[in-house]
Amino acid sequence: MKAHNNGNKRGGRGRDIIVIGTSAGGIEALTKLLGKIPKTIGAALFVVMHVAPRQKSYLPEILARNCELPVIHPKDGQGIEHGNVYIAPPDQHMLLEENRIVLIQGPKENRHRPAVDPLFRTAAKCHKEHVIGVVLTGALDDGTSGLQAIKQCGGLAVVQHPEEAFAPGMPLSAVRWVQTDYCLPLAKIRPLLLRLVKEKPEKKANGECSEVNYGINVEGKTMTPEQMQAKAGTPAPVACPECSGPLWQLKEGGTVNYRCLVGHAFSPESLLDGENEALERALWTAVKTLEERGHVLALLAERAGHRRQMVSQENWRARAEESYQQAALVRDVLKKVAPVPPLAGE
Repeated sequence: MKAHNNGNKRGGRGRDIIVIGTSAGGIEALTKLLGKIPKTIGAALFVVMHVAPRQKSYLPEILARNCELPVIHPKDGQGIEHGNVYIAPPDQHMLLEENRIVLIQGPKENRHRPAVDPLFRTAAKCHKEHVIGVVLTGALDDGTSGLQAIKQCGGLAVVQHPEEAFAPGMPLSAVRWVQTDYCLPLAKIRPLLLRLVKEKPEKKANGECSEVNYGINVEGKTMTPEQMQAKAGTPAPVACPECSGPLWQLKEGGTVNYRCLVGHAFSPESLLDGENEALERALWTAVKTLEERGHVLALLAERAGHRRQMVSQENWRARAEESYQQAALVRDVLKKVAPVPPLAGE
């Protein structure tokens, strides 16, 4: 892998793996960040941006318009080369091994595929102190757990300043839960990266790196409850929003995450977002069922009227009205199901 050839004049490998995570507002941020990075950067760059799962992504073409580096969707098993920008394809997680890129359609993390955390964690596992993790604009908190893994394995954490981010959720979460090395305006991140890749890492990976939960594996095997109990230890009193299976709570550094037996993973904020969506689905189902029940009861009242069964007609009519009123009450509840609020700076 050409990435291992990077080093300073004294020899040795430098920081030659740059992983970047972003979401809402990411196209503008990535365009500004990558725009003037030279071909001689001596590092490989990997980008995960949340995109629609079943539509072709034109992100490489968009970014390539103002970028000197080749910007591509990698293929599964493709080797890693300096001077390339690798963009995670839609509906696939992009993972890193020592010498190659792995693409899998594994369980969603933080309700996304691709997600930032799997890229960050696998980069930390295989490349340790040679990794620079960058979190840019985005909602909620994908990337926080992965950035924590990078720090535990000796890498550097760089975060766009939340005050200038289009969507501050991801940067705010990162600086709140991870001991970041740099929190800067976007304009200052590019020159910082160009400086950092020329430096030889001073901090080596320590024992904390072996404790990182790397989550998704290439085999994608479902864990048994016994395996999950031994790994995580703490069952959570909530079901997985994706598959309705049991969840376990995992604590990593200062962060808390949740994972099911299949492999779906959630931060607390993304779990709440999933629960809100499940609640909304359930309430709309209740509205539909109550209104359908009202229609059937009204039909029975009409039939009773045709037969001059006045007592039955009034009874069916009252029950139909009650069902419609209950549906209206549930609709009022739906108006109060608030989305996950954005993090506020402190």
